[in-house]
Amino acid sequence: MADMDVDMTGTLTRIRADLWQTRMDSPFPGLTTHSYLWRGPSGNMLFYSPATDADFDAIAELGGVTAQYLSHLDEAGPNLARIAERFGSRLHAPAAELAEIGRHAHVDVPIGSRRHIDANGVDVIPTPGHSPGSTCYLVRGVDGENYLFTGDTMFPTGRGTWSTYLVPGRGDATEMRTSLAALRSVSPGLVVSSAFGGDTAIEEVTNGRWTRCLDEALTSVGS
Repeated sequence: MADMDVDMTGTLTRIRADLWQTRMDSPFPGLTTHSYLWRGPSGNMLFYSPATDADFDAIAELGGVTAQYLSHLDEAGPNLARIAERFGSRLHAPAAELAEIGRHAHVDVPIGSRRHIDANGVDVIPTPGHSPGSTCYLVRGVDGENYLFTGDTMFPTGRGTWSTYLVPGRGDATEMRTSLAALRSVSPGLVVSSAFGGDTAIEEVTNGRWTRCLDEALTSVGS
């Protein structure tokens, strides 16, 4: 993984001038995650969901949360309602998973199955496979770099490669292959997963590295 210049802002880690990472959560053994706050033209967007309120004060110091984006149902939990209550944010989440996510919080903006750029300037890219509603999000950073939030559609293994994970009884290999093919049309500079292996969920992708990441992820799907 590429090295990045980071600094600390309260309990958050600044990855870019307009992008912050929350502290690491471990919802259960073997799974590690972060959430990410992006300062966009329409306000602060929170991608994924922290497991606790430990970073709420630091987030508030940065202006709070205008909207929260879930990539899929595994990110849903009791903290969704706490985020909405604390910051008055609107929750964007896959329409295909409303039943599961809606047990925890009201979904203000259900996300359908077509790619589009929403009112907040977020490029919404449906990528089913890991789950029926899995969705990636692409935004343009303040310095012109594209940030791609992949959720659990693909993630770094900690061994220098990217992978996918098909949940037994839920994952769909055919849909995953189609989703990875669709992501070949995207040109990110920074790729950020939700769950990850190793030390980081982030990789800078230059000089054809994004294509190789996708090839690695496709290999993990199998035949």
